Amino acid sequence: MEWTHAISYFFAGVFLTNAIPHLVCGLTGRPFQSPFAKPPGEGLSSSTVNVLWGFFNIAVGYVLVAGVGTFDPRSAPHVAALGLGSLLIGLVSARLFGRLHGGNSPKRQ
Repeated sequence: MEWTHAISYFFAGVFLTNAIPHLVCGLTGRPFQSPFAKPPGEGLSSSTVNVLWGFFNIAVGYVLVAGVGTFDPRSAPHVAALGLGSLLIGLVSARLFGRLHGGNSPKRQ
């Protein structure tokens, strides 16, 4: 696998995983943070904006997987690159949104 393909698959994982919270909130009618809110990434955007942002992320992720090289889901290096991008944005999102929604510290009863 060429290094440019690995980078493309890594960022595909980032975009595809980033689509999940935006689509879930948007499709359930809840506002959620987006780059278009004020302040960016902290303020809330409408559910409609989040659905659009989620679908944009899916489109970019698809182009990065299907349009660069020949992604093989049975190839460990291909899946690892995609998975690492997904894991990275997942951890970053958990920390960012956890700070905003109180999810970074477990509640004790």
